[in-house]
Parts: sequence; C-alpha cells; structure tokens
Amino acid sequence: MTRNLARSLAVAVSLPLLVSGAYAAAVDDSGTATSGATGIGDPYWPLDGNGGIDVASYRIRNSYDIRDQALRGTTQVRFTATEDLSSFNLDFLLKVSKATVDGVAAKVRQSKHELTITPRTDLAAGSRHKVVVTYAGHPGTKHYAGEENWLANDHEAVAMNQPHMAPWWFPANDHPIDKARFDVATTVAQGREVISNGKLVSKKRTRKGTTWRWRADEPMASYLAFFAAGDFTIQKGTAHGLPWVNAVSQQLPAAEQKSSLKLLSRTPDVVKALSADLGPYPFSVTGGLTTGLPVYFALENQTRPTYPAVGGQAESLIVHELAHQWFGDDVAIARWRDIWLNEGAATFMEWRFAEQHGGPPASEALMSTYDGHPAGDDFWELEVSDPGAANVFDDAIYDRGGMTLQALRQRIGEEKFWLLVRTWLDTKGGGNGTSEEFEALAAQVSGQDLTGFFTAWLRTPTKPAKTADNGLA
Repeated sequence: MTRNLARSLAVAVSLPLLVSGAYAAAVDDSGTATSGATGIGDPYWPLDGNGGIDVASYRIRNSYDIRDQALRGTTQVRFTATEDLSSFNLDFLLKVSKATVDGVAAKVRQSKHELTITPRTDLAAGSRHKVVVTYAGHPGTKHYAGEENWLANDHEAVAMNQPHMAPWWFPANDHPIDKARFDVATTVAQGREVISNGKLVSKKRTRKGTTWRWRADEPMASYLAFFAAGDFTIQKGTAHGLPWVNAVSQQLPAAEQKSSLKLLSRTPDVVKALSADLGPYPFSVTGGLTTGLPVYFALENQTRPTYPAVGGQAESLIVHELAHQWFGDDVAIARWRDIWLNEGAATFMEWRFAEQHGGPPASEALMSTYDGHPAGDDFWELEVSDPGAANVFDDAIYDRGGMTLQALRQRIGEEKFWLLVRTWLDTKGGGNGTSEEFEALAAQVSGQDLTGFFTAWLRTPTKPAKTADNGLA
C-alpha cells in the first residue's frame, strides 16, 4: 500500500510458533473434535483468519448491482482440515442464507465478523473438503475493526483495502499466511465492465447482464484479491514477453483518463527494471487499474495494483506498488507486525529506481531523511518491528523501513546486499516470512553479526547513531 497520497505526493514470535497456532483447533481432553479457533493467531487482529483449516482455492460467483450497491452470490472454498473439526469458521460480514459441506447442508451461525459452519459429520485431520456459502447484502453498510472499507458510489465500486477487504465480498480465511488460488466471476449490468486479478478467462452475456470471469494462476493472500465494477477504458497487450491489462475509470475527466493511461503504460518497463535487481517477475500477467472513486491510497493487488487518479508523472507510485509484487505479494508477511518488510522494501525500491534513472542515489535519500528528523522527533518513537495495529501504515514504517535497507546495503556492501535480497525472494517465493527470518538470513549471507544494527533500526525508539555499525558512516 502507498501511504496517504495527500501527504506522500507532497513529499516527493517465530514463524513456526505462528504456523502451529495458526491452524489450531480447540480439542478437548478426550481427543474428540471441537470447534476450529476463531482466529489464526495474529495478536494485532485476533479474529483474522481461522483455526483448523488450510484453504487451497476460492471460486467466487457474485453479481453486483452498481446503482443499488448490492451484492449477492456464492463462494466455493476448498480446504484441508488441519485438525479434527466439529465446526470451523470463515471471516465474513454479509448475511448468509445457507452453506453446504461436500454437498450436504450445514448449520450456519454469524456473529459480527465470524461465520461458523457446522457440518453434519466431523471433519478428520488431513481430509479435504468443499464448502459452498450463499449470501447477499449491501457491503457499504458493514464494518469491522473500526473499518468501513467498501468503496463505491452509484457509478463504480472497487474492492481495495488493507489489511482487510475480503470479508466485505466473499467468505475467507482472511490472513496473509493462508494463500490460495482465486477464480472470480462477477455479473454486472450489460455495458459495464469488471476488472480483477490475473487473466480474463471469459466474458459472457446473459439476460441478467454480463459475467466477467478472471482467474489468478498463482496463490495469493485474501486481502490482495479484488474486483472493480463500472465503466472502464481497457487496454491490453504484451511487452517484454509479459501480458498486461490496464483499466481506467471513465468517471474521470477526459484529461485525467489520458494521463492515467499514460502512467499505467509504464508498468511493463518498470517491471523489467525491477526484475534486473529482484529476479524474474513472479506472476504470469501484470497491469493496473485507476479508479474514479475518491481514494487516497494505492494498493498492491496481486498482478494488478489499483491507483487513484494522480496524473501521468507519478512514476514512483507505480514503482512502489510493482515492487510489492515481490515484497508483500510473492513473499507475504507471516504476521502483520512484520509490515516493514513490505513497505520498507517498496520504499527502498523507489529510491533504487530513481538512482538508476537519473535521480539522486539511494544513499542521498537515506541521509536526507535521517538529517530531516532530529533526535526527539516523533518519527523515531515507533518500534518499527512491532508498531502495533494502529500504526501499521505510519510514515515511519515506510521511511524507516526503507532507511533500514539502504543502511544495510551500506553496512554489508553492494554484492552481499543484493545476494541477500535475491536469496530472500528465491527461498521465500510463494510463501511467507518474518522480520527475524530476514535478519537471520542477512547475518548468514554477510557473515556479520548484525544484532546491534537491527536493534538500532527496528527495535529502538530513538534515532540511530551515525556510526559505521549502523550503516551511516
């Protein structure tokens, strides 16, 4: 995610512990199956995700009435039970009318953010199942964790937000640690368009409207799944051997549509440039979407980031969201406290891209930011490696995260730094990572004890000293 654009554009536990708790079910002393846990084990949002299930795929079949802002549909979730389960949960906000497990009617109960499904028979650990949930409602009336995330008016809707978006439009195991494949079909009135992740599989007209079906070939975190419905100008092609699809809202004035298409057209070239540092682009298609809705952030939806209308010159915004395709999408965080790994890396890659394309070196961006915030400034008070749920998108996460990586580059040297980056992406690709794992890999690749370095940059709420040990001298 790009921080609030009104400001940013004005200023050019270990993983094994989380995983073992993430899919845990509540089992009584007799060993009989009981309910899956209501959360996956992330303390920032205890109800995110659910215990006892590991989702393989989502097959979403929705219809959306743009004028009424009403959504109805069914979602098929294929999963493996990781514990003996008498019931399990999904995260969802709309009203559910029925659910089946393996074709058999199941009991459903809803409480705020949690949808509890009780199958007719218990589910054994290791067994695979298909749950189908039918639902309807107005997503714009729903809220969770203080968030009202549905973005829509009577001309357009776009399901984009972070850290939560899925429960407003499909039932999900809503945490980045449980990636899955997505097949999304959305029906809208004839003459309207729908954009989503991945590749357009089909576009079919019926008496009910037009159904646009998109499929993402690579697994992704649930918050990265999106769809946009409305009137869009769509362009597509292939560049550098990679297919791309771009879309811009026709609700924007003509001049803004033109400049937005110009900006999005830079996507393939930016992907190619990033690939030179980060390795092969991790997905089978790329592109972007510019919405006409009044949003003030961009989001790294997998394969197709979404942007507000910011003009044709905001190339750093494109760089940021496309860098997330590696840092955040392909290698997702294992806990929300690790968000600096996403935002810091995307910020650093903005600096790196600039230094390669006629701008100042990243070292200058580091020192400019360092000198621009005196000791005692609020900027230094946040613990970057554990900022708390209320601060996951604080400016310090972006800037101090980017500073940490550039300082590390200066501390361990160019060759070892880029070896670290490529090794991290190669070994964690398609999965998840924690800050501690990244730090351990940095020490291994560099052959240095970096404990003090990461303590100063990530865990100390004071300005790091300007020393060689901190990568600043």
